Amino acid sequence: MSNGAHVISGRLAPEVCVVGSINLDLVVTASRLPRAGETVLGGSFAEHPGGKGLNQAVASARSGARTTLCARVGDDEAGRRLRAVAQAAGLTGEHISVDPALASGRALIAVSLASRDNLIVVAPGANSALSGPEATRAIAGAAVVLAQLEVPPETVAAAFTAARAANATTILNPAPAEGVTRELLALCDFVVANEHEAELMGGAHQILAHGAGQVVVTLGARGSLHTTADGHERRVEAFAVDAVDPTAAGDAYCGAFAAAIAAGRDGDAAMRFASAAGALATTTAGAVPSLPQRTAIEELLATRAPWGRA
Repeated sequence: MSNGAHVISGRLAPEVCVVGSINLDLVVTASRLPRAGETVLGGSFAEHPGGKGLNQAVASARSGARTTLCARVGDDEAGRRLRAVAQAAGLTGEHISVDPALASGRALIAVSLASRDNLIVVAPGANSALSGPEATRAIAGAAVVLAQLEVPPETVAAAFTAARAANATTILNPAPAEGVTRELLALCDFVVANEHEAELMGGAHQILAHGAGQVVVTLGARGSLHTTADGHERRVEAFAVDAVDPTAAGDAYCGAFAAAIAAGRDGDAAMRFASAAGALATTTAGAVPSLPQRTAIEELLATRAPWGRA
């Protein structure tokens, strides 16, 4: 990976390019999450800009990296709102395309007030039409390419193939994990997955056996675990905070991790930086509104010990 600044058409190229989804999140709280077939009376309702692509791109930008987002929205009010949010967050809109036929993506999110767990169902809409050529154009000059799987896996594969050819670092957040293939894992320098996603893929060692360079598994309050093909394994503990809403914690972690890698930090240092970002994201409701600025992340790193450490 090169940390030098590249210039494209008179402007600085992004340090991080995020290829992913952009949605309108519809969030409802309830005393607890319903079981299958059960109706639970909810509490507050809110609409927030979201989608793993947007969340992680904003998290990267707020973590200090020059960041662009490659995404697709519908030609509707939600799409116009989402493009405005991306622009306000400092992301360039040139790689957020408008689909004339499909609606903007939506995510339906239920949050338990008791446990702070959540359930999420995504209607991808225009995200499902994001193409490989769009992604390949967007990553030009980037040092790090970060993607998830709320857009077509073949689009992510095209982006990572081009990134590898350009000596950029590739980071996959396999969410949802059902879209992962061996061929895609072989294009990944890092796979950053939560515990459930890692389990669906057979665990960290199986992911490495399929060709990924390094694996980071996030474990919620138990921190995160870094595993490499040469046998290196290290756990980074979580930070103790007063959690309000965990919705964007994983996205904050991924975006901050990408920014840290782009800044030249090694995997373990990037994990600690990302752990602080993920913890801070749980202290505010909503997705994009909860994503912390670099100054807050650095302050937490400097003044607060993680769980399990003095």
